[in-house]
Amino acid sequence: MSMGPQNQRRRRIRRIIIVLVVLMLVATVGGMVVLPSVIMGPMVDMHVSFSNTYDARDYGLKARELTLYTEDGYAISAFEVDAEDPRAVLIFISGIHNPSVTAFFGHAQVFREYGYASILYDMRAHGKSDGELVSLGYLETRDTQAVVDYILTQERYQGVPIIVYGLSMGGAVAINSAGQIPEIAGLVSISAYSSWEDVFADSMVNMGLPQCVANLQKPFVKLYSMWKFGWSTRDNYPAEQIKNLGNRPALLMHSDEDSQVSSANLPRILQDAPNHVETWTRPGDEHFFTADFLHPEGDPEYVQRVLRFLTENFE
Repeated sequence: MSMGPQNQRRRRIRRIIIVLVVLMLVATVGGMVVLPSVIMGPMVDMHVSFSNTYDARDYGLKARELTLYTEDGYAISAFEVDAEDPRAVLIFISGIHNPSVTAFFGHAQVFREYGYASILYDMRAHGKSDGELVSLGYLETRDTQAVVDYILTQERYQGVPIIVYGLSMGGAVAINSAGQIPEIAGLVSISAYSSWEDVFADSMVNMGLPQCVANLQKPFVKLYSMWKFGWSTRDNYPAEQIKNLGNRPALLMHSDEDSQVSSANLPRILQDAPNHVETWTRPGDEHFFTADFLHPEGDPEYVQRVLRFLTENFE
């Protein structure tokens, strides 16, 4: 029996619909595959040269300029600020594209008055450090390791606690470093993200896309990151590395309306963190947490809160 014209037309329409749906799915998946490289490529395929840097002498400090070498051959620029009989050594780490780590000289000056030495380092692909690839926290733990290795060779620092202290992407690097480097005694983090795919998804939501669409994009961001930075870095993100903190002290800070790194990143990091991790949130949109970042002595509440954390845990 032959098929009638109406049935043939229906089958033809069904085939067209199926083909269109398949093409739409292929285009959607293809777009999701390509999008991370389009967005992230210009952000990471670069060397960050800072338009503004700061001089230790303007803060009444003497800073020893260091060049330290990573296990994978990068020369890392750093500045060391001594303290007599130091209570601890603070390793300061800055953000993805700004500011220069020299913006932490104000912190180094304040904490030196209370007996803390400091080493400020520019991550790979930043400032005077080697590199043409900003690694979003996946590889910069190797830079921190170079600083820790230097500290461990200095007689004046024998038995002195090492504390990482990072801002934004530097906060993520600080958490990752504490998770991977057992010689680090504790950490202070400001405005860190839980993972780069979370930052990417948050940005999509801020642009008006539904959360479900943003969540679908996350695996493709993860795949691109692994392709860019290597399979071995797949677990090197704060929400995962915080699990390795053990009983070491940590203070995580975030402004509750941060428009650059959403404060939603803080509970994501805390979800699997040890219970003793301390947090401090402040109202407002202040990505640097304190409006007086260059001169933290102008924010006594901030300085005293960090000092209390340090003295309670590292005396």
